[in-house]
Amino acid sequence: MRKEGILGWLQQAPPRRWREFVRAVFTDILLLSGALVLSVGLVRDFRYTAQDVTLLQWLSPMVSLAGVATLFGFGLYRVHSRYAGITELFNLLKAGAGLSVLVLVGLLAFAHYTRRPFSLAEWVLFGFLATLGVSMPRLWRRLYDWYVAYAQHQLPQRRALIVGGGDTGEIVMRETRRNPQTRLRVVGFVDDDPHKRSLRIHGYPCLGTIEDIPRLVAEYGIHDVIIAISTADGELIRRIHNLCRTTPARVQIVPPLHPLGDGEFHLGRIREINIEDLLRRAPVKIDLRPVAELVAGERVLITGAGGSIGGELARQIAGFGPASLILLGKGENSIYQIEQELITQMHYKPECVIADVRDSARIDMIFRHEQPTLVFHAAAHKHVPLMEANLTEAIKNNVLGTWVVAEAAHRHGVQRFVYISTDKAVNPVSVMGATKRVGEMIVSALARRSNTQFAIVRFGNVLGSRGSLIPTLQAQIEQGGPVRLTHPDMQRYFMSINEAVHLILHASAFPSRGDIYILDMGEPIRIVDMAHDLIRLYGLVPGQDIQIVYTGVRPGEKLHEQLWYDEESLEKTPHPKIQRVCSSMSPDWDWLQARLETLLELCEKERAEEARAMLMQLATGKLEAQITWRQKAHHS
Repeated sequence: MRKEGILGWLQQAPPRRWREFVRAVFTDILLLSGALVLSVGLVRDFRYTAQDVTLLQWLSPMVSLAGVATLFGFGLYRVHSRYAGITELFNLLKAGAGLSVLVLVGLLAFAHYTRRPFSLAEWVLFGFLATLGVSMPRLWRRLYDWYVAYAQHQLPQRRALIVGGGDTGEIVMRETRRNPQTRLRVVGFVDDDPHKRSLRIHGYPCLGTIEDIPRLVAEYGIHDVIIAISTADGELIRRIHNLCRTTPARVQIVPPLHPLGDGEFHLGRIREINIEDLLRRAPVKIDLRPVAELVAGERVLITGAGGSIGGELARQIAGFGPASLILLGKGENSIYQIEQELITQMHYKPECVIADVRDSARIDMIFRHEQPTLVFHAAAHKHVPLMEANLTEAIKNNVLGTWVVAEAAHRHGVQRFVYISTDKAVNPVSVMGATKRVGEMIVSALARRSNTQFAIVRFGNVLGSRGSLIPTLQAQIEQGGPVRLTHPDMQRYFMSINEAVHLILHASAFPSRGDIYILDMGEPIRIVDMAHDLIRLYGLVPGQDIQIVYTGVRPGEKLHEQLWYDEESLEKTPHPKIQRVCSSMSPDWDWLQARLETLLELCEKERAEEARAMLMQLATGKLEAQITWRQKAHHS
């Protein structure tokens, strides 16, 4: 079994590791042979006799081969000098001891058969020189780091207090000790767990609880407070941030490692707190197998792949190993950016297609050529005020584009089609919301005449998307204000892009015949409260350093958004943060198709006001003769 393990390691090692292995073996042979020659020479004042030469010729090959085998057996050819520790040191000492025993037997045997006197000094010297020789190539980087650490202690350092004594905190403390060049000097950690009060981690003591942070900052002269709690929600992060606001210390955070990410940690991940951290929700342990089964080996097409949601879909889907990933978008620059990101950061090469979702011939050709089995339709115009001023363009892109792509999925036998919707589609008052509601109607009605599994995922705002609220507020703060808000009572649902897409993928794995799924967005947040948090994150005081002014509600905006209609009810799904909408509000396809053709004809003729009236009536269910499939079946 051991032999199979060694052969397996050698066979699987990449060429670079092979070169390193051969170089290390060659170095060890020279060092061990040199140790034997030097030990004999030092005792003999380098006046080698014929017997000495014979001894060296006989014993050197044995020592070299046995040494390489022993070092390999202890796993010392797999150790990087930077990460060598106590375990590797003990293994080196054991390897040196084993070689010393071999040389002792060799010296005694040679003395017995040749009458050459046995020398204890030669044996002791060899043991010392051999152990030192094979240790230095493996420990030099660690010794250098210790030297640098000592030198760094003579220089000004930033004292750091770690918040959290769990796995993440342990990693941070270990990495700061291993990388002294960062000039972070950890003085200890705090944790609210009473079982950790007397604990030491890598020699660093627990200095108290989170409430003790202000006292500890003053007592120890702390420069940086680093939050290292992977399960911390927004409430806890806000509490720590508020405590630190009364101190001169800088607050930083270790972002949680996403299960779809690379899973690696380095000190460069530590960053300033942002608004997403303050809104973070407690993580839920989720089984990723349904998502893996949904994506792995499939041909996945994402429309609007250059946008915020489409781009994040591409990142997460690429991690599950699809057979192919087709990124479709109208903007070449955004598609190029996400393509390069996937290539450089995830080593995944997607297929990129530049196309307009309204071009039915082009879309049909793409579906015929690429033969996707899973489609995510994320392409849409989303800016509410802009769509109010460009109504016909909004209808063509959001309504016609959805119709074209959904029909292509049905016609080409796509297994699953997922439509990305929005809370603005519920009781819409804006053009953008109305077009997304009509998109839901198209998908829901088409699902009832297709073998394709159509699904709709509805959710609120995502944080940090291009041109969204947060970057706009940040730009206003960085310019010195004022921060411009529409109304003091304006509320919105918010979720990180990462979490939203994670939930979209889970919802997509559920069996669906035009079902609508809504994501648990938590409680709605007042925009003014978010603005206050952002201003404080910049170390400023709302109303003093940065003024807030109200400009009035814009056309198409509502003070409060909804995620479902009053006529709809919700039922649980296997995922705690996804609910299924129970609704009979799906229109008859033939009836809907006739109205869509009329609506699009109005757009082609640029009869904007008539198109607006028909769009709003269609989206709000005020057009007569709209019947559900269930009702139709009942009357027949």
